[in-house]
Amino acid sequence: MARNRKTQFGVSGLTTEQPNPFARELDTKSALDIARIINAEDAKVAAAVQKVIPQIATAIDWVAQSLRNRGRLIYVGAGTSGRIAALDAAECPPTFNTNPNMVQFVIAGGKRALAGATEADEDSRALGIHEMRRKRVGQYDVVVGLAASGRTPFTVAAVEHARRSRAKTVAITCNRGTPLAKVAELAIVVDTGPEVLAGSTRMKAGTAEKMVLNILSTGAMVRLGYVYGNLMVNLHRKNSKLAERSVSIVQQALGVRQREALDILGNARNNVPVAIVMSKAGVSRGIAAESLVRAKGHVRNAIALAKKMQEN
Repeated sequence: MARNRKTQFGVSGLTTEQPNPFARELDTKSALDIARIINAEDAKVAAAVQKVIPQIATAIDWVAQSLRNRGRLIYVGAGTSGRIAALDAAECPPTFNTNPNMVQFVIAGGKRALAGATEADEDSRALGIHEMRRKRVGQYDVVVGLAASGRTPFTVAAVEHARRSRAKTVAITCNRGTPLAKVAELAIVVDTGPEVLAGSTRMKAGTAEKMVLNILSTGAMVRLGYVYGNLMVNLHRKNSKLAERSVSIVQQALGVRQREALDILGNARNNVPVAIVMSKAGVSRGIAAESLVRAKGHVRNAIALAKKMQEN
């Protein structure tokens, strides 16, 4: 691997590193005052995210197109940003029943960094490039780099390499004019301002990153049809809570009572999307299952396709 080289971009001028005027003398405040100050600052995050909704929408379309073409969404980050990325990637399979390979994460320091600090690794450009090579990133993938500072060498180098490899690249940062924003094809810059605890970007910046990823991954899955209406129809009945939820989803999707929903699910072998397509299209389980395969899991499209298949 090539020798490490730090990104030349100081932290002193970063907005996220500045002292917050609303949190002066925080150490002299009561618990109630501390909680109120933090809460008041957190309330500003949603407004900051709202300002970059058009950029997030572009990223949603890129990710949906990539996954539609059997590409991958790959998050890259270090420290808090990497852990937030890992959380979103880990939540996609249980929420949307996606293959774990569809949404992945790369964190500086590897999986050991999920439970402990590995700050030294985030300074390595060589490791960032190595991880992208190991993933064999290419033209069908979308690589999303997260760094509140926008200067983390590991993440900057990874995104830079991904772009050279013809992947779509997105930067999510909380500071303007940073190296990460410059190397990515699309920059989502959420200006959350100074932290209550100066420089502690696990706070407002981390919340902003989580909000953006919630919108990004959920939006892409909705575009792919893994959601029917606003229902998580692709879940699997892996425990008692999910089994109960699947019955509730069928009830809401079809407007039926619990007993009827249980019967419909039984006829569909407890497969929620199949149950919905069977009932909505008035088709057999076989046709419903085939239509879902042909529609690549898009439930609403599968209903329309199943009706045509039945007519023919």
